[in-house]
Amino acid sequence: MEDKNFGLNDIVEMKKQHPCGTNRWKIIRMGADIRIKCEGCGHSVMLPRREFARKLKKILVKHEE
Repeated sequence: MEDKNFGLNDIVEMKKQHPCGTNRWKIIRMGADIRIKCEGCGHSVMLPRREFARKLKKILVKHEE
């Protein structure tokens, strides 16, 4: 399985796409909960870290420090 070392401002792909038809999400907040924002429509969703890691498919773009 691919390693899932995600960080703030990374663009990720989830296992299910957003109802708007886009499957690109930006991580905008990290902690015990992770908030991701849809790149298509701007809607944001907060998920517990454990659930986020389970639903994450792959990291599309790593944020450069």
